[in-house]
Amino acid sequence: MSITKDFGAPTEFGMHHFYVEIPATPRDAIRIFEDFGFDGDEAHRETIECRLVLARELWTKIRDDIRRDFNARLKNKKQSTGSWKTGKVKLDRFLGKELCVLGWAAEHASPEECLVICQKWMALRPEERWWLYSKTASEAGQDNQSLRGWRKALYCALSDGTNIRLGPKKEAKTKKKRQEQKVTLFDFIEKGDI
Repeated sequence: MSITKDFGAPTEFGMHHFYVEIPATPRDAIRIFEDFGFDGDEAHRETIECRLVLARELWTKIRDDIRRDFNARLKNKKQSTGSWKTGKVKLDRFLGKELCVLGWAAEHASPEECLVICQKWMALRPEERWWLYSKTASEAGQDNQSLRGWRKALYCALSDGTNIRLGPKKEAKTKKKRQEQKVTLFDFIEKGDI
């Protein structure tokens, strides 16, 4: 059993991990950061990127599902479990990626939609969540890129879609319908109308 902190984060200095900053003020937004560590070279400066700023109201709607999912998996690995507390809460780098996927999907959702988003997120396998993180982070992974590409798509994919505004769907004309629309003089003669 390896020694970890919070949600499976390594305790060694300079290791790649994620962390959530939870302010003491109950209405302040939470922030999720990716800390790339030193990659084995302590001479290089540590790189930290803010991946998401999430409204506290939305965080409150998703945090318990995340905690239960992550803790169940940590228990299976015989690691200590974590909890959300004020301050900095560290996560294993893979769990951090999964948290970002859920956070990105929820960032524009209503509090009511968060329940559906959480259920669909929990139905995904960890590998699917990692893949979604990689696709999203490569083009819209910064905290200020919330309305781009895959980041927008996560909301559409994991919400129930009721707030998605799409134009009316045009029915494709089939060959049979096109033939029915063509009326000639012979059609009237055959029917006996002329």
